[in-house]
Amino acid sequence: MKLNSSTLFQLLSLKPLYLPENSFEILFSKFCMAKIGLFDLEKHFAFYGAYHRNPINIFIHMLFVWPIFFTALLILYFTPFFNVPHVEFSFFGTDFVLVFNMGFLFALIYSFFYIFLDFKAGSLAALFCLVCWVASSSVARWLGFSLAWKVVLVAQLLCWTGQFIGHGVFEKRAPALLDNLAQAFLMAPFFVLLEALQTFFGYEPYPGFHAIVEAKIEDEINEWQDKKQRLIPKVCNEVSAPFSSQT
Repeated sequence: MKLNSSTLFQLLSLKPLYLPENSFEILFSKFCMAKIGLFDLEKHFAFYGAYHRNPINIFIHMLFVWPIFFTALLILYFTPFFNVPHVEFSFFGTDFVLVFNMGFLFALIYSFFYIFLDFKAGSLAALFCLVCWVASSSVARWLGFSLAWKVVLVAQLLCWTGQFIGHGVFEKRAPALLDNLAQAFLMAPFFVLLEALQTFFGYEPYPGFHAIVEAKIEDEINEWQDKKQRLIPKVCNEVSAPFSSQT
């Protein structure tokens, strides 16, 4: 049977006769829980978690990841993206001017990505993204570009230095961004939020999530250690080869 818009409408109209009352809700839930590519939360969390096992390093990231996101939105305030009027409103005596710029676009992408990963924690992360965009817009407007870029530069240097110290001194493994830049940048805010929710409230997206992810993280670490062990003899052979040829 050829499935066109008319046929699809007829099938949907027959829903009460042929399908249980909650069939569409069940199908939607299965779609949301499907572990497919870009929205595979277990895969993303295991990848990022394999680079963040040390508690001190995790704590450092909890302190610095969201400020990095905030200050990035702050500097992006000065990059208008859509030619539409600004949104102005007052909240508790504070005037806000929101510009639909690249900061808004990034906050929107991050928000929808997190919601698709996990609706509950993702909605909270999306709220954080919205608050960061609104607050950073207010701070950027107050500072002006001539001062804002200096504040952003100092904050970014401080936060990134702290994270590299966390990896070098405590984690003793290079940051995830050296292996997958896009995935590391996209997952970092959500990872630290999920870590905080799990640590302080025992939250997990669904029962057994953390047990599954812990097993995948162990597999990732074992694979990394195996690669490192195979790489050491290879490097030693390459270094010693010139001296062997001379003798």
